[in-house]
Amino acid sequence: MTMQTHHHPLRNPRFAKLLGYRCMLVMSYQILMVVVGWHLYQITHDTLSLGLIGLAEIIPYFASALFAGYAVDHYSKRNFAVLSGLIMLISSLILASVNQLADITQAPLWIYGCVVLIGFGRAFIAPSYSAMFAAILPRHQFAEASSLGSSAFQIGLVLGPAVGGILVGWLGIEFAYRVAGGFGLAAALTLLTLAIETPKVSHEAEIFKGIAEGLRFVFHHQIVLSALALDMFAVLFGGAVAMLPAFIHDIYLQGPEGLGILRAAPAVGAIMTSLYLAHKPIREHAGQRLLWAVSGFGLCMIAFALTKDFWFAAAILMISGMLDGISVVLRSTIIQLATPDRMRGRVASINGLFIGSSNELGAFESGVAARLMGLVPSVVFGGVMTLLVVGWTSIKAPKLRALNLHQLEQEQQH
Repeated sequence: MTMQTHHHPLRNPRFAKLLGYRCMLVMSYQILMVVVGWHLYQITHDTLSLGLIGLAEIIPYFASALFAGYAVDHYSKRNFAVLSGLIMLISSLILASVNQLADITQAPLWIYGCVVLIGFGRAFIAPSYSAMFAAILPRHQFAEASSLGSSAFQIGLVLGPAVGGILVGWLGIEFAYRVAGGFGLAAALTLLTLAIETPKVSHEAEIFKGIAEGLRFVFHHQIVLSALALDMFAVLFGGAVAMLPAFIHDIYLQGPEGLGILRAAPAVGAIMTSLYLAHKPIREHAGQRLLWAVSGFGLCMIAFALTKDFWFAAAILMISGMLDGISVVLRSTIIQLATPDRMRGRVASINGLFIGSSNELGAFESGVAARLMGLVPSVVFGGVMTLLVVGWTSIKAPKLRALNLHQLEQEQQH
């Protein structure tokens, strides 16, 4: 190690706590969502009910996300993050007791109620994490620390679903909910010992004016808008993940462990891509490669829908995660390079709303389509729509198609 050790972000005990918090909270959320999907499908055997999970989560998330960012900037960074952990804990305790209901037909309502609560709690996670991140670390450590942060996040994305599926299979739904609650509580307790300054509330910033300025920038910048839209629609129509409990139950005839494996497969692929791209970043023909990656993702969805073999499906989902990883890295790089400094926060929150909401809306779209067309045709339809979106984007956004990252770097220097 030639690097001086005291410069490493992990040497900072406050940053180590923040990473621990992030990993545990993602674990808690991921276990909850896997178990909720399995639980609900067992009660209802209805693909639409799986889609409604997404809707129940997105409405409170959407309603509170922009204000959450504002609240975190003006009031306590830490307490909102602690609140997120406690919300996961409370939701999981309520969910664990749903099976004790005398009238099981009431169960879905209770489950959706908890998902609404989780969506509200989730809105505070990203803004409070990034605000604490910036308060704890010196600027020269940002790049290194943010790659550590995204690794902690992805570890949770892989382990969470797998752990959730295994717990349900071996120890039952209630036990799995309690473990998720334990992770939420642990995350909250980790932060309670973290010393962090609360910002002095200065003049009331004009919240809507600032948000509007950010939106105007995004909608008038062809490259940023097309990169965002491409990703959003790909996710919207490629939402096969929401239907996995139905595939596991009805097509592959596997138990909840199988659900955990399929939920974790795309995340494994995404980690492989992000590790590879950290060493060999894409610079040339970035726009074309983004379009190719999203088309490949659409093809993976079609192949996934048509296979009957569980392990082949897992492999396809892993490849889809690799391709999705390429488009995520390219999109975030394009946005980082194209956004002026003074608008970074707002553009990041708009980016989060676009992409964050399309995941849940995609789940809803999949549920509705599966109810109308049947399970397999609905996923094929999603894949075909993704390919059409890519075709349309490459015709409508010639600047994106011709994009090299060098161009954006030069533009920023002028």
